[in-house]
Amino acid sequence: MTMMRLRREDPRVVGSFRLHRRLGAGGMGVVYLGSDRRGQRVALKVIRPDLAEDQEFRSRFAREVSAARRIRGGCTARLVAADLEADRPWFATQYVPGPSLHDKVNEEGPLSAAQTASIGAALAEGLLAVHDAGVVHRDLKPSNILLSPKGPRIIDFGIAWATGASTLTHVGTAVGSPGFLAPEQVRGAAVTPATDVFALGATLAYASTADSPFGQGSSEVMLYRVVHEEPQLMGVPDALAPLVHACLAKDPEERPSTLQLSLRLKEIAAREAHGIGEGRPPSPRREPDRPSARRAAEYERQRTERRPGSSPTPRPHAPQGSHGGNGGHGAHAHGAHAHAPQGAGGASGPGGAGAAGAGRGNDGRTVAQRGPGAGSGRKAAPRGGGRTRPATRRPGPDRKLLRQRLIVFVVVTLLVALGIAAAQGCQGPARSVGELPGGSPRGGGHPAVVAALDPAA
Repeated sequence: MTMMRLRREDPRVVGSFRLHRRLGAGGMGVVYLGSDRRGQRVALKVIRPDLAEDQEFRSRFAREVSAARRIRGGCTARLVAADLEADRPWFATQYVPGPSLHDKVNEEGPLSAAQTASIGAALAEGLLAVHDAGVVHRDLKPSNILLSPKGPRIIDFGIAWATGASTLTHVGTAVGSPGFLAPEQVRGAAVTPATDVFALGATLAYASTADSPFGQGSSEVMLYRVVHEEPQLMGVPDALAPLVHACLAKDPEERPSTLQLSLRLKEIAAREAHGIGEGRPPSPRREPDRPSARRAAEYERQRTERRPGSSPTPRPHAPQGSHGGNGGHGAHAHGAHAHAPQGAGGASGPGGAGAAGAGRGNDGRTVAQRGPGAGSGRKAAPRGGGRTRPATRRPGPDRKLLRQRLIVFVVVTLLVALGIAAAQGCQGPARSVGELPGGSPRGGGHPAVVAALDPAA
C-alpha cells in the first residue's frame, strides 16, 4: 500500500493514536497509518467534515460500527477503536500490510486458477463471518481486499453504503463501484448476502482476467450492462468459469450461498494446487536424462560386441589407432600380440588393421599389436562415462598349447622315423647274404661279420 507524508492540514493525533502517514483518501474521508502507545499499528479513517454535520449519517455510521464490532473471523480487518461523538467521527481497524488485490493484478497480471480459487475461498469464509454478524459489505471489490502474508483481508465492510461513498456518479440510490455492483443495487432494491456473492464473483473474474466481467465505460453504460447484459468470462479458467457465472446471476435467488461458495472454492483450490484439474490430461512420463541414456546404449553396444558369435559393430567415432592410447604407433613397438574383439579399438578406422595397430591372426580374429600404452595392461574406458568392465576373451584354442603339441608331434615323428630307419639298416645285410650263392656276400663284406651271420661259412 502506497504511503504519503502528512499534509499541513492533516491532524497529528486522533484519540489515543499518533498518525504517521497517509494511506489514501476516498468519498468518505481520509485514511491514515497510526499507532498506539504499545506500538500497535492501525488504519485510522477520519470522516469528512461535511458528512460529520449530517445527523442521519451519524446514525447510520453508529449502526454500522456497532455491527462491525460483532464480526469475528481472520479474513477481515478487525475493528480496534472508534469515536462516534467526536467533531469528526473516526474508526480504526487493524493495519494489514500488503498490496490490494487490484494493485497486485494491475502490476503482475492475472492470477492462476489455483491462486484465484484460494483467495476466493478465504474471502467467502470472511463474508460468511460478516453475514453472520448481520452486516452486508455492499462494496466488495479488488481495492477493498488486501493481500497480507497471512492471507487476504476484507476492509471497509458495511461502511461505504451507509456513508454514500462511491467512485461513480449516483444513479438513483445506487452507490459503489461500476462493474462490481449487483443488479438489485442498481435498481435500488434491498440488499442481502447474495449482493456480496455477486460482487465476489465479479472480483474473481477480475483476478483471472485483470478486467471487470462487464468491460469498461462510463458509469451509466456499466450499470446498464450489469442489469441487462451477460458477463464476459473469456479468460476465466475452466475450473472457475461455471462457479463465477453462477455468482453473477441476475436473480439473487439463483446465486450460491456464501457457505456453498466457500466449500466449492476450497475444493477447486486443492485440486488445482495438485495439478489434477477436471479434463486435464495426465502428466507425461519423465524421460531419462540424456547422459544416462547414452551410458545405457554404450553398455549395450559393448555387451553385444563381446557376445560369442555376434557380428562386428564398428565404433562410429573411434579415431585411427586409438586402442588403449596406442595412437597408431603400437603396431611395431613390441613383437607380442594381444587379442581384441572384432570391430573394437583401432580396427574400425580407415586404412585397415595395420593403420590402427591391429592385424589378423590365422584363425581370422582381430589381433592388436601392443604399443607403449597397451603394455601397461590398462584397458580403455567405455564411451559415455560408464564403469570400466573387464574384457572377456573369446573362446578359442591356446597358441602355446598348440605349439607344445606340435613340438611333441614332431619329436615323436622323428623318433619313430629314426627307429624304422635303424631297423631297416640292421636287416639289410642278412637278406643279402642269404641270397648270394655259396654264401659269399656281394660286394665283399667283412669276414667276421659274414661268419657270424652264416653258420655254414
